[in-house]
Amino acid sequence: MTMVTDLLAHFSVTHFLAASAITIAIIYYSSRSPCICLIDFACYMPPDSLRVPFSNFVEHVEVSHNFNTESCDFQRKVLEKSGIGEETCMPDSVHELPPNLSLKSTQDEINQVLFTVVKDLFTKHNICPKSIDILVSNCSLSCPTPSITAMIINKFGFRSDIKSISLSGMGCSAGILSISLAKDLLRVHKNSLALVLSMEAVAPNGYKGSTKSMLIANTIFRMGGAAILLSNRKQDKQKHKAKYKLQHLVRTHLGSDDQAYYSVLQKPDEDGHVGVSISRALIHVAGKALRTNISELAPLVLPYSEQLRYGWSRLRRKEIYVPNFKKAFDHFCIHAGGSSIIDAVKNNLKLQKEDGEASLMTLHRFGNTSSSSIWYELCYLEAKGRVKKGDKIWQIAFGSGFKSNSAVWKCISDINPEEKNAWSDRIHFYPVDIHNVDNPQHC
Repeated sequence: MTMVTDLLAHFSVTHFLAASAITIAIIYYSSRSPCICLIDFACYMPPDSLRVPFSNFVEHVEVSHNFNTESCDFQRKVLEKSGIGEETCMPDSVHELPPNLSLKSTQDEINQVLFTVVKDLFTKHNICPKSIDILVSNCSLSCPTPSITAMIINKFGFRSDIKSISLSGMGCSAGILSISLAKDLLRVHKNSLALVLSMEAVAPNGYKGSTKSMLIANTIFRMGGAAILLSNRKQDKQKHKAKYKLQHLVRTHLGSDDQAYYSVLQKPDEDGHVGVSISRALIHVAGKALRTNISELAPLVLPYSEQLRYGWSRLRRKEIYVPNFKKAFDHFCIHAGGSSIIDAVKNNLKLQKEDGEASLMTLHRFGNTSSSSIWYELCYLEAKGRVKKGDKIWQIAFGSGFKSNSAVWKCISDINPEEKNAWSDRIHFYPVDIHNVDNPQHC
């Protein structure tokens, strides 16, 4: 009897431990966040007919009768010092004299950019629109009714149960914000595809006044946009369909600070002309926002050796050690808001010239395309053949509010530099030498 009891006791404990282990494993794997992968992305390539050489820009400014001589000269000087090249583009409506700032011209620009990149992405990967489960768009200064996502749903015939959200007013950092929103939705909805669309409408946002802080945006914003396809489906990772895996996403908002909040602000001037005002404090604010963002990101990505060196420098209260972010990342995509923003970030992080190349070349070739600039930069790195399997990419975005956002991607597939993209026709001309002059730039 005692032997039987001992046997049953042993049997019960063994099975209890086994059952507990299985239960813990099930809970662990079921509660684990799904892997968010980037299957591919497409950037808009404007036709050459929409180019805005410096001579065209200056002529349009002078003959528009919207600006006095001082304002014309100021815009010309900003353009010449901006780092923007001669092949950037603006929509048809801006080429008209006077520029056509109508609602129809805005809708035409949105359609031209987003319809093109969505079609390119779907065609390349043979994707049926009805397979898309989540749709997120961002366009800061244009918020039409019906929404931008509704335009896409109507054009391509998405399902009636699609989860669609249109973001506006979020500034140049909205590209990463849209990725963040799509990521959160993908964590809730299993086995899903998410399409993210990022752009800024140039057509309706020209400033006609003479306030210098509001004239800068006239000179550097250009036409562009991107479509990004995300997935949490296991087969997209296992069958090497996806290019990248999202590792980290960190968002920073300094809106409670008045200096940060007012550094980039859409408002009317004294004469009632609406434009985006850019304060002289912009570089300082961007630096503060980036430092705050890095304080949260660094422990997630830096090796312990770099964290210890930084901590030791703080304890000694001498010169603060700047961590070597090259030990955490292979490539850097800094928002192409302006040459001074790019240089400030590069210098503060003690990066090399090549680390800022994708950003400066994107600014030169495409101008400030707002929230989509970080995708043109990644596109540049791919076209140059620099992104290898296992590499990590740090996307850094800045925007009104004031916001600084970071996304970290790991390349999980072999990238073919011969694939056609927005850089294919001119990548052999780059990099080019850009002579930067210190000048406030839009963020």
